[in-house]
Amino acid sequence: MVMVFYGSNGKSNPVSMENKVEHQTEKQITYDIHLPSDLGMLYKVRLGLQSLENNISQLSLHHFKIQNTSTLDTFSLTINKTLPLPPNGDRWIEFPIQWPLKEALSVVTYHLTVFSRNIFNERNLVHMTACIYGTHGDTGDRSLLQSLQNVQQGEQNESFLVMVDAVDLGELEKIVLLISSKTDCKLDIKKLHVQEAVKEHPIYVFEVNEEFSVNANKPKIQREIPRSFVLRGEKQKNDIDNNLNKEGNKAKHLTEYTIKVYTGDKRGAGTDANVHIILFGNEDKSEVFQLSQSLEHQNPFERGKVDTFKIKTKKLGSLCSIEIGHDGKGFASGWFLEKVEITDAARNSVHFFNCNRSVDESIIPLYMLFSF
Repeated sequence: MVMVFYGSNGKSNPVSMENKVEHQTEKQITYDIHLPSDLGMLYKVRLGLQSLENNISQLSLHHFKIQNTSTLDTFSLTINKTLPLPPNGDRWIEFPIQWPLKEALSVVTYHLTVFSRNIFNERNLVHMTACIYGTHGDTGDRSLLQSLQNVQQGEQNESFLVMVDAVDLGELEKIVLLISSKTDCKLDIKKLHVQEAVKEHPIYVFEVNEEFSVNANKPKIQREIPRSFVLRGEKQKNDIDNNLNKEGNKAKHLTEYTIKVYTGDKRGAGTDANVHIILFGNEDKSEVFQLSQSLEHQNPFERGKVDTFKIKTKKLGSLCSIEIGHDGKGFASGWFLEKVEITDAARNSVHFFNCNRSVDESIIPLYMLFSF
């Protein structure tokens, strides 16, 4: 069993109860816990199982009591719950701490809706958790695939609902996704919606639009998703539901490009900066794409390496040039780019753009060397 304590100045590290038993009877265990003084006034506790792989398959909790040994202020709560919680299998529970003369927060049920393209085909192979952050703290990592609810599947899109009980988070700010698997798989996640179960709005929208590739070289992927925008009216809620089908139709008109980036094999050729690219065709140009998720390497753009990226954008016509550059951030941001190779899946053509020079923070235009 593990506890996490939240105070006005931050939160504690997970506190394992394994070696902290001070007194134990048949129905009661007393723990002696020393928390950092800089946590401030405690306002909530998250309590649960470290994992579901231990010998203990269930944990029944009946009552919780905490006392400040300095002030003797005491808080007690009747729980009467068993972990993991049915029906969603959540292994955590949260509750606010009510101190004398202090107003406590309330427990809120959040509806987290995941919109994706292929997650149902991969759900038995992958483990995915989400940690929701707000102005009043976070939920900790909560499993998203243990018990799917309100499942909807269409030709191009699918969605499912996850219910998360947590002490009121205030204004939601970001979600951290953690995806892991023991086998190769890909998850194409479009967006996440979070709202309180008892309220029509606001709906917090977190745009993802990314395909996550998990394999032996990259068995875990963590991604921080900042809040994109907030829907606060009924009309906006209907609009976002209708857009789900519209985006599916729009996806049919997108073209997929495979981009191979060759970093030179010389001293100091690699970079830790954030690399971006723009594609130009004879009909249109693409938006700016950040090249961050290499299909081969966890750390892209290392000396003498080739990194492959896949992007989807509107139809550009026949490719004729690209612009590529980086933001100069990170340690050793200098980068020697050898060449870029781009495959147009729709036209079944390959285009080569030669560089053989150092790339600074400005964007470098490259014109097609040859194609076939």
